[in-house]
Amino acid sequence: MSIKETPWDAAAFGIPTFEISALSEENLGFASRTSGHYTIKVDPLADKKMLDAYGFYYCDTLIEPWCSLGRFRFYDCADCRVSKETGLEALLGICHGAFSHGRFHRDFNLSPELADRRYDNWLASLYREGNVLGLYHDETLAGFVAYSGSRLVLHAIDETYRGRGYGKYLWSAACRVIFDRGAPEITSSISASNLAVLNLYASLGFGFRNAVDVYHLWVK
Repeated sequence: MSIKETPWDAAAFGIPTFEISALSEENLGFASRTSGHYTIKVDPLADKKMLDAYGFYYCDTLIEPWCSLGRFRFYDCADCRVSKETGLEALLGICHGAFSHGRFHRDFNLSPELADRRYDNWLASLYREGNVLGLYHDETLAGFVAYSGSRLVLHAIDETYRGRGYGKYLWSAACRVIFDRGAPEITSSISASNLAVLNLYASLGFGFRNAVDVYHLWVK
């Protein structure tokens, strides 16, 4: 079987959690008989009949933004900078409740509080690894970008800065740090429903690839 435990999700939700890496009768049958919360990501054009038969339900479509240094459009702003010298509590204040487009917030079997805990725990783990950049405007913390290598894995803008046009300047500052380390390209993963972030990436020169539909199952 192609099923692995996801202990980081289990810690947030207080239940066994798993990810299925291959669409098969064996994997889906096991999941339908075994208590826990399951995730599977499939090609958007795949036949979903088997998923429906075993009780899986749609949660999200993810796409991968990507950009090389040659494609990237930098937007400079003297008032925008990044720093790793940012306290975790201040970062969590922005993170908590910021991911309403995320698949766990859209899963009707999970409470928003549990979904928030999952993202808070993830940010705290990335912070302990030293992989979080605070995004500042005029010395005010306006958001953060957390990364793994050259992949932006978690990011958010404080609600007071959303829709004001600062995103392209703050993202430019963060991406410059990663490109300056020699990364040939930067990638991320976003919900196709998050049009604000999709447009932000597009404005910076990112292309999009590798769409996947995400299905969940909760067996109590």
